[in-house]
Amino acid sequence: MTIRTRGRLPHWEAAGAIYFVTFRLADSLPQEVLEQIMFTRRDTIARAAQMGREVLASEQVRLKELHTRRMERFLDAGAGKCYLCNPAVAGFVANALRSFDGKRYRLFAWCIMPNHVHVIFQAFPPDKLNQVLHTWKSFTAKEANKLLNRSGEFWQREYFDHLIRNAAEFNRVMQYVINNPKRAGLKSWPWVWSAQ
Repeated sequence: MTIRTRGRLPHWEAAGAIYFVTFRLADSLPQEVLEQIMFTRRDTIARAAQMGREVLASEQVRLKELHTRRMERFLDAGAGKCYLCNPAVAGFVANALRSFDGKRYRLFAWCIMPNHVHVIFQAFPPDKLNQVLHTWKSFTAKEANKLLNRSGEFWQREYFDHLIRNAAEFNRVMQYVINNPKRAGLKSWPWVWSAQ
């Protein structure tokens, strides 16, 4: 198991691990929300550094909960242009997720929401989490921009990832992904899949 950073708090990464990942459209969160989240992170990290210590586990949990709850509220409200409501774009993303299932990774569940995507998967070595995400995002961004006759950033550079540590957590996250459209008030939403 290794620890990696992407400009945020450290994240655990392990060969063969199962991850819950959320990636979102570039305009899916208002800038002021992003700035508030980033300020809280920087402040917590700076405070720990001033005290000559690492960020405590309790601080990491608090930051993660703050980050997750606030982001989920805005994402599920449908902020931004919601390009993934376009069936052609959502279908293209779904096909991209499925394209290397069983070869580079194993999919357990995914949900394509109007402005973000949730995926539970296990990368097969030598592929790593960031490599799989880069493939999905890079390929779908180019194709979606062509389809929408637009240019510019399609996906937000950062993504949320969580290493799933046990069966109870796996089941909880599966239910979250499968039920996300219903919780967000989307009726008969077709862009949900699970291996169960």
